Amino acid sequence: MPIASPKHALDPALLALGTAIKALRKAHGISQEELAHRSHIDRSYMSSIERGLQNPGVMTIVQIAAGIGVSVADLAAKARL
Repeated sequence: MPIASPKHALDPALLALGTAIKALRKAHGISQEELAHRSHIDRSYMSSIERGLQNPGVMTIVQIAAGIGVSVADLAAKARL
């Protein structure tokens, strides 16, 4: 299990991002495991991102958006960032 980001875990922006990822993933009918596979990241890390415990880097966000089939701009807009 990944260790939570000590400085930013549960920050409102990370919670919003995680909620947006989960909502878009479900709207596209993609399981968490499948999105992790498409994004080339571990499923437990994906889970931590969706719960707002991780502060993913830009390239991870790019990979997740691509895995869902949306742009980073659409993902950010869904998260209201």
